[in-house]
Amino acid sequence: MASNPKVSVRDLRTWYGPKQVHRGFSFDVMPHEILGVIGPAQSGKTTLLRAINRTLEFTAGSRMTGEILVDGDDVHQVDDVYGLRRKIGMVAPLPVGLPLSIYDNVAFAPRAAGMNGRSNLDHLVERCLRQAALWEEVKDRLDSLGTKLSGGQQQRLTIARALSHSPEILCLDEFSIAIDPVTTMRIEDVLKELRREMTIILVTNLVQQARRLADRTLFLWNGEMVEIGATEVIFGDSPKDRRTADYVNGIFG
Repeated sequence: MASNPKVSVRDLRTWYGPKQVHRGFSFDVMPHEILGVIGPAQSGKTTLLRAINRTLEFTAGSRMTGEILVDGDDVHQVDDVYGLRRKIGMVAPLPVGLPLSIYDNVAFAPRAAGMNGRSNLDHLVERCLRQAALWEEVKDRLDSLGTKLSGGQQQRLTIARALSHSPEILCLDEFSIAIDPVTTMRIEDVLKELRREMTIILVTNLVQQARRLADRTLFLWNGEMVEIGATEVIFGDSPKDRRTADYVNGIFG
């Protein structure tokens, strides 16, 4: 029996002031899948993530119409928006470490949510750092500043911090834009493991990354959803739209 969608987007339209970003499209994200989102710059990929976790409203003059449902609930009707954002973890393109120790970077959000007790926090910090493939590199220097880590380590620390509030959905916005290929591949391995525990929406400017990781791929262009389908179809010989074939083969974008 098919499971219900984890995320449902219905007729999404967004604006920044008078500028329309999304032009009305709908799709579902299923539990425990990795959905890749690809498309040229300014196609609306980042705004899509911001609409899903309601950080779009941080931008003055922004607005949206349509519906975004998480587990069947309209995200704009929830009473606890902070709880919603804990449920939907976000990883930004550039690692943004808090000016705190490695340990406190990971423990910050759980403490703010009321977790206390050193043993509980110790267990959580280790679990998240292991999930982010960082534990073995930092376990002997947890009191060191997180901002002193290498760029790739800081990006993995950002992932560990996103995992610290046990999200059910993890959104990644071009996480590999500022890290080396070796670290990128390590994080990709992490994401393959994490999909057992959560749903992942991966915005990427590297089409081959979507090809390696995504179960399905969504192609955005100029605010329009050109198509969505199984990754092997999108990257194969029979995508529905010629623009898709042209984009994934590097003819434009």
